[in-house]
Amino acid sequence: MWFPASMALVIATQWGWPLAGEPRPVRLFTPPPERWLSGHRGVDLPAAAGQQVLAAGEGVVTVAREVAGRGVVTVRHADGLRTTYLPVDATVTEGQRVRTGEVLGTVGRPDGHCPATCLHWGLVSGDLYLDPLLLMGLGQVRLLPN
Repeated sequence: MWFPASMALVIATQWGWPLAGEPRPVRLFTPPPERWLSGHRGVDLPAAAGQQVLAAGEGVVTVAREVAGRGVVTVRHADGLRTTYLPVDATVTEGQRVRTGEVLGTVGRPDGHCPATCLHWGLVSGDLYLDPLLLMGLGQVRLLPN
């Protein structure tokens, strides 16, 4: 079995939910059987348009702009982990350091991704998508062959 080296960081770092409280996902992480196939590369959390989006962990903002017509914020954490948030109307800027729980922006207008307004929250290690619920001690561990 193989785990990304960054998985050890998940245990050692303080993480928090990207929305106030403990939201119940409306759609879970569904990794594709092959990296190039379709799947759901994150979780969807119910949210209201304009609700504050919080940094799940300490790091540096690497993306805070529109991508493909919707607002995206990405935070790079230690050891190469990245968390992604969309749609977000960013109040942070690229290169800005953020702490766990710091406001990144607000949930943007619905974009058709969810039946209702939601926040799509993702976790990436290198080029491998992981279940962001792992940061909260929940979620699917993805095992790869040796």
